[in-house]
Amino acid sequence: MNRIITFLLVLLISVPVAFSQSRKERKALFESMQNFEVETIKVGTDGTKFIKVWGYGRKVDDAIVQAKKNAVYACIFRGLPANTEANATPPLCTDPNGYMNNQEYFDNFFETAGPYIDFVNVTTDGVPSGEDRLKVKKGYKVALYVQVMHENLKRKLQADRIIKSLSSGF
Repeated sequence: MNRIITFLLVLLISVPVAFSQSRKERKALFESMQNFEVETIKVGTDGTKFIKVWGYGRKVDDAIVQAKKNAVYACIFRGLPANTEANATPPLCTDPNGYMNNQEYFDNFFETAGPYIDFVNVTTDGVPSGEDRLKVKKGYKVALYVQVMHENLKRKLQADRIIKSLSSGF
């Protein structure tokens, strides 16, 4: 009986340790481009999407810049979720390795004040406050309401041969 109890205790202690993330892995996940929330508010006119997107940063201004990048990143690689007023929007880049295959292009595209900014209209006036601005352990988590020029972004990526247009065939 003692052996069974000892075995169970060792098992209970070792399982969480075996599956836990290291500090380095948690930090990489926190700082990755995929670590953000996005919510579709509505579909705008003329090929635009109105979304609420969150960004993280050490300063509020850094989080705002990251939220703008996240809005465009979501349209390109993740797609936008559905809500009661809008259907889900699939990602523009359907290749799961799209970022890695075009890494130099996207590194330049997502530089601070890079070309991505041409496809974002911020509809939040000033610095977010209240529930849209949260102090977190390593800085701030900020929400912005943005309008993404979805069709213009799609045309840009097609012109730069990052994604295929429907007229290019299969």
